[in-house]
Amino acid sequence: MPRPIKWRKIENIPVQYAFIPVRDENIQIETNVLKFEELEAIRLKDLLGYDQAECAEKMEVSRPTFQRILLSAREKIADSLVNGKGIQVRGGKATQNICRLICSECGYRWVENYEKFETSMESEIRCPKCGSINIACEKGCRTGYGLGNCRRGGKRINL
Repeated sequence: MPRPIKWRKIENIPVQYAFIPVRDENIQIETNVLKFEELEAIRLKDLLGYDQAECAEKMEVSRPTFQRILLSAREKIADSLVNGKGIQVRGGKATQNICRLICSECGYRWVENYEKFETSMESEIRCPKCGSINIACEKGCRTGYGLGNCRRGGKRINL
């Protein structure tokens, strides 16, 4: 069984979610779907000019994972430009906030995306190791789960 895909941290939510080439005819245009994390990789590397290590650190993924995300994004953009296809930005495993959690009972540490807290009742979030509900943000976590403001602290991305 493959490992679950890790949430990718993004800082920017696009203003436009679709780019369609202009055509005179009323024909159906094929589209490529660019994931939120792929757009973020393009923004960091190609628009802002960060090196690969900085980009990977900002997205909280490994360098090889960042490279795969970037190559996928560039391939889709090139296909759209060369073959006259549209681009839709949606989907993926992207979050603006990643909580670093610690279990008060067993001390186990793990990360969760903010969106999980928005869709779950607090009592449903348990330690993956011991099942305890006595969890809180680790010191330095910006979302503050367990301190009363995590549910209000971030923006939700509609995936």
